[in-house]
Amino acid sequence: MTLILLLIIAVIVLFGITDVRRQIISKPIFGFFKKVLPPLSQTEREAMEAGTVWWDGELFSGKPDWQQLHNMPQGQLSDAEKAFIDNQVDTLLRMLDDHATVENKDLAPEVWDYLKKERFFSMIIPKSYGGLEFSALGASTIVARIASRSLTAAITVMVPNSLGPGELLSHYGTEEQKQRWLPGLADGTEVPCFALTGPEAGSDAGAIPDSGVVCMGEYEGEQVLGLRLNWEKRYITLAPVATVLGLAFKMRDPDGLLGDKKEIGITCALIPASHPGVELGNRHNPLNMSFMNGTTRGKDVFIPLDWIIGGQDYAGRGWRMLVECLSAGRGISLPALATSAGHVATRTTSAYCGVRQQFGVNIGQFEGVQEALARITANTYLLEAARKFTVGAIDMKQKPSVVTAIAKYHMTEIGRQIINDAMDIHGGKGIQLGPKNYLGNQYMAQPVSITVEGANILTRNLMIFGQGATRCHPYVLSEMEAVAMEDSDKALKVFDGLLFSHMLYGARNAGVSLLSALTGSRIQSTPVAGETGRHYRNLSRLSANLALMSDLAMATLGGSLKQKEMISARLGDVLSQLYLASAVLRHFEAEGRQQGDLPLVHYSVEKCCYEAANALEEVIRNFPSRPMAWLAKLLIFPVGNHFCMPKDALAQAVCQTVAKPNVVRERITHLCALPEGHEDGISEVESAFVALSEMQPVIALIKKAMKKGKLPKQAITPELIDLAADEDVISSAQAEQLQRAWKLRLTAIHVDEFASL
Repeated sequence: MTLILLLIIAVIVLFGITDVRRQIISKPIFGFFKKVLPPLSQTEREAMEAGTVWWDGELFSGKPDWQQLHNMPQGQLSDAEKAFIDNQVDTLLRMLDDHATVENKDLAPEVWDYLKKERFFSMIIPKSYGGLEFSALGASTIVARIASRSLTAAITVMVPNSLGPGELLSHYGTEEQKQRWLPGLADGTEVPCFALTGPEAGSDAGAIPDSGVVCMGEYEGEQVLGLRLNWEKRYITLAPVATVLGLAFKMRDPDGLLGDKKEIGITCALIPASHPGVELGNRHNPLNMSFMNGTTRGKDVFIPLDWIIGGQDYAGRGWRMLVECLSAGRGISLPALATSAGHVATRTTSAYCGVRQQFGVNIGQFEGVQEALARITANTYLLEAARKFTVGAIDMKQKPSVVTAIAKYHMTEIGRQIINDAMDIHGGKGIQLGPKNYLGNQYMAQPVSITVEGANILTRNLMIFGQGATRCHPYVLSEMEAVAMEDSDKALKVFDGLLFSHMLYGARNAGVSLLSALTGSRIQSTPVAGETGRHYRNLSRLSANLALMSDLAMATLGGSLKQKEMISARLGDVLSQLYLASAVLRHFEAEGRQQGDLPLVHYSVEKCCYEAANALEEVIRNFPSRPMAWLAKLLIFPVGNHFCMPKDALAQAVCQTVAKPNVVRERITHLCALPEGHEDGISEVESAFVALSEMQPVIALIKKAMKKGKLPKQAITPELIDLAADEDVISSAQAEQLQRAWKLRLTAIHVDEFASL
């Protein structure tokens, strides 16, 4: 008893008396941090400081405030946005012929004219400069709707409305620059491109070799102070047709014409494509897609200093500008393309499952097909939830760099999985290209989204947890700043307070993780009653697990965690799955708790929890420090990992939500446009699906007659339908309707054929 009392007193003295704690605990750890924490490079610091922490901070806290999630406003399309979608977008959809676009390697001239005339390129430009000034939700929805008909058109529209001259000018441009360029960008007189990527610098944009040297030069007959530019860029969308080039380069002032600083840093400038020395035009062929993508080069191109976006004051601030804009733009366009692919795949694949037959039954009745269709449908629901959640943050004037990196990586990867599953179900119909094929171009386009705006491998391995662990953690960034302070006494004092709070935070997460594991998450609270309550409990548990495992990783590995990409990527996966599951639960609440959506909610969240727990288990299994790994396993999975993939019965329930035309299917595929009077493969399979669904009672009469021996047991054919009418199994009117539906079915399952290629 005396020994226990002495231990308690020792702990109280050690942690409760500030001066003792500071000397015995904080000072040694402070010195350790000084040694192991690598200094942040300028580009890393700017990336860290760019953007904002949003819901990702709550997920990293170990104790998410679910009420805060529910209180976030649900984005709504404005009346102007709805009118634009119902009129201009719908007109555009009827004009688009994706097969002809791919064959001709370009949009039709009348489509280009219409896009410019109706200001499709001006969604992010303020109304005061002639733009539409739509919300992020509006821009995302418009791009997604267009993508359901033509990816070439969607990419053409999304690029001027994403990272590029329009956005950079709107945020950073001088008033003179805005007046010069924004009206022309808004009405299509000017077509922009933005040149960042080069042969030696892709995701590592900070390594661009393209240069701009401060010097005197001639412009409009006068000697002015400016920049001598040299660049070589590739993969630049719209470059072959651009009239104005946004350019990122490294600015140098070797002669000190602007001051003492010789290496000024990454800078962005705006240059007319007609300017002497600017070379635009050579096209790439991105997986046979037809959007304009190509190269740009320039050798000894002189421009005035006031062509720098934002003017001379923004010289050297280009990287910060790009990171801040990309942190928002990354969450709009590419997730919209992925979500659109999901809506198209769900609508067409559910329909195809209802019209395609094998062995005399619809293929949708085979469990193997149901397994894939359930993934397609639930993943589409998840994508729509994540799309609306993410653009909602942007419309709330957030710039959540970690969240948009999650959205970009995981949503494009999920989009790829959806299209792969859809191709598996469609079989031969999916691979025979032609006007009737609605999946082939979607399939070929998926790597485009995977590759651009940060390659997915690097986004997962370096960005999500690399930024998230520092930005979202409640203490780490402040501790790093304290360690970097020049006044060592003040630094130790600040560090001590942070460290003590951090230790309490870690102890709380360790205790919660253990108790949650032992009670099956029952100690966690839930903000809602009903079937979804258990999901909040599990996510709170996994949030505490993530916080604990992150602390163990950072404490054990220090600065070397950046090189342990497989470890950091898996920790990023945990954060990402928590984010996606949060989006699903919020979407369910925001949509009015639609009971028909519950199978989709359960499937999506259970899968996210399984993926998160599996990632944690893999971190522990591969953790370099085995004692720390054993401790983590003891606290997180003391009785094993019991998170599982959704059961087969749940997968079948998901399939039932889209097995026939209904409001649930309409709601979760609403981005797949079906313009009136437009005949194509999507319209054909949808028409057949609806017609056959209406005929199910008649088909049931025929099958009943087969069982009784009135009709031969065989697959339904036009001949059998006539025989059923002759035998009075069905009426002549019913036979006529069924024949029509059967003809639509045959049209839908046929593929294109050509005399020659």
